Formats: sequence, C-alpha cells, structure tokens
Amino acid sequence: QLQLVESGGGLVQPGGSLTLSCAASGFTLANYAIGWFRQAPGKEREGVSCIFRSDNNYANSAKGRFTISRDNAKNTVYLQMNNLKPEDTAIYYCAARGRLSGQCVLSLGWYNYWGQGTQVTVSS
Repeated sequence: QLQLVESGGGLVQPGGSLTLSCAASGFTLANYAIGWFRQAPGKEREGVSCIFRSDNNYANSAKGRFTISRDNAKNTVYLQMNNLKPEDTAIYYCAARGRLSGQCVLSLGWYNYWGQGTQVTVSS
C-alpha cells in the first residue's frame, strides 16, 4: 500500500529554519515525482516545490528560501525551509505521482497520492 508520511513541522520564529520530511512506503521513490504543497487557514492549497529525478521546481514564494531534495536510499524527500516568514504558516503536504520521464508539475490535480500533512507555524 502506497503511503506518504510527513514530519518535521513545528513552531519556529520568523527568520528561522525547518526541514520537512516526506517518507514514502509501498513504492520506489525514484520512479515518482514528489510535490510539496501547503494550505493556510481560509486559503486554497498551493504548490510549494516539486522534484523528479534531477528536475525540480519552486513556487515564487519559495525561491531562494526553500530547497527540495531526495534520498532514494531512504525513500524520503526533504524540504529545507530557511528565513521563514509568518505567511509560511500552513499545513504542509507531500504528494506523489508515478512517472517514467519528464518533469515534475506543481499542480494539485496532477498528483495521485497525498500524505496527511504536518503543521508549520511561524510566529514570535
């Protein structure tokens, strides 16, 4: 059974850093594109970053502050978030879609599998 489990969220002060993890089970991460999305209270879920093999994409809000990476041996994708701002407060989700080639897509409807999310709160 394919499963995604996010972890690493928490409370951090503005300017701080967090690293989120998305651990996959039931499938081989190397053959899947993984996306990170977030949903703030009262707002729609939005794309943050995605990765497929050597390709990665970032939303404008994440460029220069967030870094996505993967460890195929651990079947885990990471999202390193630096210089966090209060507007980064949201539930962060990872999602997966099987892929043989090409690029990842930062679009909600493109992904087949979703994790349960991890809360990130940026506040002083």
